[in-house]
Amino acid sequence: MSAVYDCSKHESRADGLAAAASAVRSSRLVVLPTDTVYGIGADAFDGGAVQSLLRAKNRGPDMPVGVLVGSWSTVDGLVLGTPPQARALIEAFWPGDLSIILPHAPSLQWDLGQSRGTVMLRMPLHPVALELLRDVGPMAVSSANVSGRPPATTAQEAVDQLGDSVAVYLDGGSSGDPVPSTMVDLTGDDPVILREGAVSRAAVAEVLGVPAESLA
Repeated sequence: MSAVYDCSKHESRADGLAAAASAVRSSRLVVLPTDTVYGIGADAFDGGAVQSLLRAKNRGPDMPVGVLVGSWSTVDGLVLGTPPQARALIEAFWPGDLSIILPHAPSLQWDLGQSRGTVMLRMPLHPVALELLRDVGPMAVSSANVSGRPPATTAQEAVDQLGDSVAVYLDGGSSGDPVPSTMVDLTGDDPVILREGAVSRAAVAEVLGVPAESLA
């Protein structure tokens, strides 16, 4: 049976965060608010939990799950190396609406889908999400919806789509317009924007010191 916690109230928020942390550590799924849309999440290092996440969304491993982190320093332990361009983007836009794709550290034992040795990382600008991430560590997180349906912008929309496949729902209010994060691929010789979202192409280009058209 799922539980929904109103994170606008101090006591309910504390109880919800504790329940969510316990669920993550027990290989179960949680829904959490972020600064873009609601996310469905699991322990990034728990392959079984990540598979449960994909099943809940009715999605295959061909679309790998991204990872949310609670601090800048966490990145260094997850990737093969943090190049200067990644550092610049992290300092400019994290926490916030920018996802960065980098080669992951080969020693990591995780299965996020068919990621081909890469991982997409983001640090969300939402206090509830950050508090949970700083407690449990990196989480595999995807938009809280069944594939093919609109991303949830409220906890209730997530409940309506995902139901009892999720153990704990953290209700942080409406996320507003469902604008996705901007995705920047730094795995090649030159940075490439795979998806332009909340952070503009021009803003990314300015931080990297490159022409905006070169990011296509």
